[in-house]
Amino acid sequence: MLEKLPTLGDEPFSPKTEAQLDRAEHRCVAHGGRLTGTRRQVLGFILENPKPCGAYEILDWLRGYQRNAAPPTVYRALDFLTAHGLIHRIERLAAFTGCTHRLECAHGEECGHRAQFLICKHCGSVQELEDQHIGAALSKAARAVDFMPTHSTVEIEGVCHLCRKTHS
Repeated sequence: MLEKLPTLGDEPFSPKTEAQLDRAEHRCVAHGGRLTGTRRQVLGFILENPKPCGAYEILDWLRGYQRNAAPPTVYRALDFLTAHGLIHRIERLAAFTGCTHRLECAHGEECGHRAQFLICKHCGSVQELEDQHIGAALSKAARAVDFMPTHSTVEIEGVCHLCRKTHS
């Protein structure tokens, strides 16, 4: 967990995260949603963490600022953030990571973002990819069996370059 994160209305997250949170807020408004204070804090916490966060890790942190925070508070925020494409659920880890592509992409809604994740089995780091060739190959294979995909996430487990250097 990070050493110091801000409270609601206290010192801001890093400038990069604040910029992403502002883009997330605009995205929510454009889609008829609202990035409430709690949702903003949960998203900020996820974006500031170098590794995916579990719901109870988020809850433990949030209770430092909202004593009455309960699991439904966090799960509702996670559901909203996932539905608005601001975070991804990494199934293999039962954890959440920010959608860096969605928060930094300038293509708009036509982007057709399909995420691929590289998960390091040593350190637990996750790297999001946006390889259009992988997405196209999956779409082509699905069409070949008359299947219409609406969403795809690919999770690939292996060893990151830092761990390969350390463990070689």
